[in-house]
Amino acid sequence: MNIKKQFISRFAGAVLLAAPALAALSSCGSVFDDLDPCPRGISLRFVYDYNMEKANAFPSQVDCLTLHIYDADGNFVATHTETTDALSDEGYRMTIDLPAGDYHAVAYGGIECQDASFAHNVPPVSGTRYTDIAMAIKPAHIGTRLHDLFHGAIDFTVEEGLDYSQATVRMMKDTNHFRIMLQHMSYDPVDGKDFEFKIVDDNTLFAHDNSLLDNGETTYTAWTVGQVSTGHVPAEIQGNKAPAADNPVEVKVGYAELSTSRLHLMRNPRLIIYSHEKQRNIVELPLNNYLTLSKSDADDMGDQEYLDRQSRWNMLFFLDRDHLWLKTNIVVNDWRVRINDIDDF
Repeated sequence: MNIKKQFISRFAGAVLLAAPALAALSSCGSVFDDLDPCPRGISLRFVYDYNMEKANAFPSQVDCLTLHIYDADGNFVATHTETTDALSDEGYRMTIDLPAGDYHAVAYGGIECQDASFAHNVPPVSGTRYTDIAMAIKPAHIGTRLHDLFHGAIDFTVEEGLDYSQATVRMMKDTNHFRIMLQHMSYDPVDGKDFEFKIVDDNTLFAHDNSLLDNGETTYTAWTVGQVSTGHVPAEIQGNKAPAADNPVEVKVGYAELSTSRLHLMRNPRLIIYSHEKQRNIVELPLNNYLTLSKSDADDMGDQEYLDRQSRWNMLFFLDRDHLWLKTNIVVNDWRVRINDIDDF
């Protein structure tokens, strides 16, 4: 009798242990054809480390996410979005159910946010292909501080089985923010409101692969201008560059901030600063040429990669006694650039 009870007890325990596995199997069409198929698809991680720090800044910088999925023939399948604080979690994954097969996905950060500065010319929908994608800046946002745009793309395969495939989408930032400062060599105060700051470029339209499409030149204007104090210069070091004085001189510089879309070596962006007092341009230069001069020899990358990884630029111009740019003296991102043989642009 005791032997029989032990047998029954062990048999019941084995059934209880096997029950979850049997339940899982019974929910899959691969076992019972009249039931739903087993779940499968893709689990995607998103990384933005294509920056100067080479560290993942996706959780801190991407605040809304859009993913367009296309099949092996390039035809639109679906769009998935995420706009919650879940994106700020380093462990965030976008998990999507998909049939087994090969896929192409295009990801954007920044276009689903309320203050998005970029949008599709034609929204991806059924009947379109990923090569039809065109991302454009919203005209009303030119001259404002652009909401950051990120792009990424990936090919992936969903395998047969009961689990989800894993893949990582690497993103690149397509927006740039400039802070431009003007300082007088004689320490005279400078106010950014006395100047007009512009960046002229043809970079407002993107293809599906993030390359720039011809769309005509656009003039980006400053979204803020003003004046800020950098402190006082003691009288003993003013020399002949400042008015004779027994007291320290407060140095006030003018500044402006501008935002632009992606910078590319195949384009010819120009920075222009116009003086209302002089009624002329005091700065007019090929922007890419000067920005790439600030690349350190320690930065093991080409010029285009440098422009793509760097998204914040500080430029300090020194003005001579005529309030014109002293062309042998400019600072870009803390790098002092001296050019003695420059011609007028």
